[in-house]
Amino acid sequence: MLKTLKLYSLIVLAALSLALPTTLAQRPAARASAHTSVVIIKARGVDAITAALLRSYLTFIASDEMEGRDTPSRGLDTTAKFIAMNLGRWGFKPMGDEGTFFQKIALRREAVDATKTTAQINGKDFVVGEDFLPNSVAATLTGPFVFAGNGWVIKSKNLDSYKGVDVKDKVMVVVGSGFPRGVTRADLAGQMGTDWSSPGVYAQQHGAKGVLVIPDANALLSWEQLKQRAMQPARSVVEKFTSQPSTPPVPNIVMSVKMAKALFDGEKVDAVALANGQDVPAFDLSADKKVTITVAVKSEHPATQNIVAVWEGSDPVLKNEYVAVGAHYDHIGICAPGTADPICNGADDDGSGTTALLGMAEAISHAKRRPKRSVLFVWHCGEEKGLWGSRYFTDYPTIPLNKIVTQLNIDMIGRSKKEGDTNQLNKDLSGPNTVYVIGSKMMSTELGNLSETVNKSFLNLTFDYRYDDPNDLNHFFFRSDHYNYARKGIPIIFYFDGVHEDYHRPGDEPQKIDYDKMEKVTRTVYMTLWTIADLPARPKVDKQLPAQLNQR
Repeated sequence: MLKTLKLYSLIVLAALSLALPTTLAQRPAARASAHTSVVIIKARGVDAITAALLRSYLTFIASDEMEGRDTPSRGLDTTAKFIAMNLGRWGFKPMGDEGTFFQKIALRREAVDATKTTAQINGKDFVVGEDFLPNSVAATLTGPFVFAGNGWVIKSKNLDSYKGVDVKDKVMVVVGSGFPRGVTRADLAGQMGTDWSSPGVYAQQHGAKGVLVIPDANALLSWEQLKQRAMQPARSVVEKFTSQPSTPPVPNIVMSVKMAKALFDGEKVDAVALANGQDVPAFDLSADKKVTITVAVKSEHPATQNIVAVWEGSDPVLKNEYVAVGAHYDHIGICAPGTADPICNGADDDGSGTTALLGMAEAISHAKRRPKRSVLFVWHCGEEKGLWGSRYFTDYPTIPLNKIVTQLNIDMIGRSKKEGDTNQLNKDLSGPNTVYVIGSKMMSTELGNLSETVNKSFLNLTFDYRYDDPNDLNHFFFRSDHYNYARKGIPIIFYFDGVHEDYHRPGDEPQKIDYDKMEKVTRTVYMTLWTIADLPARPKVDKQLPAQLNQR
């Protein structure tokens, strides 16, 4: 309770302290070009977006107190409350669930219940975690058992571990936890389940009850890591994204050498010899073994949330359409446990986008007039888990999806390559006046031209289009939240600074951000948003999304 109160107090204090710069501090006026008048800039509230304001927000959002904003986590929830508190203060309309700013997303994760998971072989008891490591699939296995070598089938290598045996309604026993000797991932050509099968895939397809694994040397060396992975909750999944598989998963249990020796007691080959690589054809184990292995699983049902808000437009007709602007406010959490700096703070990825949206939201609330169209702000969760938040919002939208005329996505706009930087990890990082622009012309020629015009008539940043290619080997188009809007036919623009030495590392911290660049990019996106919102007609979609970009 005290910890909860402390966090809540932290949010309130942060919100109050951040209110001061926006109302009292002198802000530098945005530079006006020959084409963008000071009157327009002032009317739209652009000058509210400053490097100082963005720094103050990001320092809080990417602080250690937010614990890296994993999905789900306490730090992410605290960040969500902070954003929602500010939106309420500025007068935004909540567009989440039940009159709130939060669109709740139900999750599920499962873990082995060690208190109810047991194993006994011929009267000997074995302890989960010490003697065997199960996956989180509930089952009771009693045999019969069949040994199947390494358990792989790879047609291109003429490898078939199951010659002469039938695994249906049996428990498979295999050796090793990775690829067989002499096999690499490159050998897995063709269709899984047809051209090649791992032990787990083969067990599913052929009706085996489960898979027991005799550890090889690699498994024994990494036993503690395997134990940690097996005994912690499985990765969360979004309830609405999961469907019942046509073939249910089978239990997979890695045994200790001690347990494997007990299972092979009295057989024609010793478990230690098998673990050491002795090549033995598949065979059925004797039927008189008394074996019972019970794996119990407990389910947890956490939740997370998108943050959804609308600034209503002024035109009685056009206000029913929306210009969407988005960023993901999650990151990857505690990524280096046990080290001096265990938290991946995600200042650039995507604290910078999260903060840019906050800056734009505050600016539009201070503007002298409202745009004609409404503006939809969405802070997406779970981007790092596989674009969860944007997929969920576009599959279960809180406003009519066909009323979104454009989506502008901001994911990493805070870092700049410094002059003289020779670090190869920063070779593709953009400079202080450059931003990568992806997707602006892929679906709408008009949108791409508008984006260019706004930029050239305002701050005239360098728009680098090197990744704006359906065949980009980095696949950046697939890797951020705009993708889920594009797959629904909504034209998008993605703003990005490029990968760098601190990408997904603890070094991605607020003090390394180029706040002047953040200000310039945020102001440019904001002016683009306004220009689209005031168009007499929505940007025309004159091209289909390239086929190779529609197959994620």
